[in-house]
Amino acid sequence: MPFTKSLTGALLVSAAIFSQPATADGVKGAIKHVLLISVDGLHDSDLSAFAAANPASAMATLAAMGVHYDHATSAMPSDSFPGLLALVTGGSPKSTGVYYDDSYDRALSAPGSDCSVKGTEIVYDESIDMVPEQVDAGGINAALLPRDPANGCAPVYPHSFLRVNTVFEVIKAAGLTTAWADKHPAYDLVNGPSGTGVDDLYTPEINVGKTTDTVAATEAYDDIKVAAVLNQIGGMTHDGKPGVVPAIFGMNFQAVSVGEKTKGYTDAIGRPSPELADALKHTDDSLGKFLTAIKAAGIEKETLIILSAKHGQSPIDPAQHKIVDKKAIGAVLDSVAPGLAAQITADDVVLIWLTDQSKTAAAIAALETAKADLSIDKVMGPTEIGPMYGDAMHDSRVPDLIILPVKGVIYTKPTATKIAEHGGFTDDDTHVPVIVANPTLVPATVSDAVVTASVAPTILAALGFDPSALQAVKAEGTPVLPGLGLSQ
Repeated sequence: MPFTKSLTGALLVSAAIFSQPATADGVKGAIKHVLLISVDGLHDSDLSAFAAANPASAMATLAAMGVHYDHATSAMPSDSFPGLLALVTGGSPKSTGVYYDDSYDRALSAPGSDCSVKGTEIVYDESIDMVPEQVDAGGINAALLPRDPANGCAPVYPHSFLRVNTVFEVIKAAGLTTAWADKHPAYDLVNGPSGTGVDDLYTPEINVGKTTDTVAATEAYDDIKVAAVLNQIGGMTHDGKPGVVPAIFGMNFQAVSVGEKTKGYTDAIGRPSPELADALKHTDDSLGKFLTAIKAAGIEKETLIILSAKHGQSPIDPAQHKIVDKKAIGAVLDSVAPGLAAQITADDVVLIWLTDQSKTAAAIAALETAKADLSIDKVMGPTEIGPMYGDAMHDSRVPDLIILPVKGVIYTKPTATKIAEHGGFTDDDTHVPVIVANPTLVPATVSDAVVTASVAPTILAALGFDPSALQAVKAEGTPVLPGLGLSQ
């Protein structure tokens, strides 16, 4: 999607809080803190409908004291990893090198190996926890990490897998405090290549027991991280020790995403099921706690709140839901050559890395022949993938093929009960909200097409830093969000 720097109509926003000269400590004007919130799975339509029906809600309050970008697009693939990295690096997988939390790298070697064989699945999820049955997880088990033949066969931690720096690294390098809370220890990713970008990283494991089986259990899990952020707003660390209010901090919410996967919507226009409605309300109540705490701390005018989502979820319309056996993809590729697929990552998108790239054209032809049986809308090969992400022949992480299914299709095991998933390129997957809020802003709606990657340079500009300090922003030309009076 092309970037745009123009405003729709005459929706010009007061930029008084951003127009003052930078101070000696690198903080621009009145903004000293940025609270970044991702409500995973939240569509812009969810936010708009909820705020309209609940005018006293936190979501409505945020919209009323800020700028709502109602045509924002998340990262593609719309997985949690590239979704979050868009928000904190300003880049797409072309720069970050991160396509999914389950992907492939032709240059790395398998966990526990001697690195004599290159090419391995890269899994950065709960499966690498030291103690997976505990919420604190005990950190990351290095024995379960991929190995790097070019670095003495050393384990590759998530932060080392990332190819570009993060807002946390830029802000911490200026002597300011950084924090983040997310759902697995694998979110060490946000530390960036330095490995030290986040001072106060809190990653309680969500996949303990059956947390994600129900909205109620996931709400209770979200509450753990809400308590951590409330501590930080109060000038403490996430666990209540003495500290300071971070310059950049925040968290992700999971209940809405779980509500969409387990119960979903009741119709094509997105009226939520009772369980999903409860997840939306519970999340909004938590946002309200943040607003109350920020006001009580006396930092309301110096705190910029950014509300968005790593990804949406598809399908919204329950009539479009369809499960297709993901093993059928492998069977088609095996018909071209046995074992042709080195890695197949499948949700409501399919990323494919091949063991023999000389057979790419034959694989495309076979998948095209099977389009109807596999409910495929489009098979993307090197011609389409190259301009978006780079050349799979020269970049060890770029998929050889990407399958975009018919909207509503989820590739998984036939017995799966989930009714929505993310990862794909459809509007349901990618049309997420972005709200930038502060009580001194003039409320407005900007309907230009923007991307969530613009959040990262906007964070830096608001705090008085040069957005081009982000390597992905510089490489991809990612602009700041329009309408805030911020310079690039």
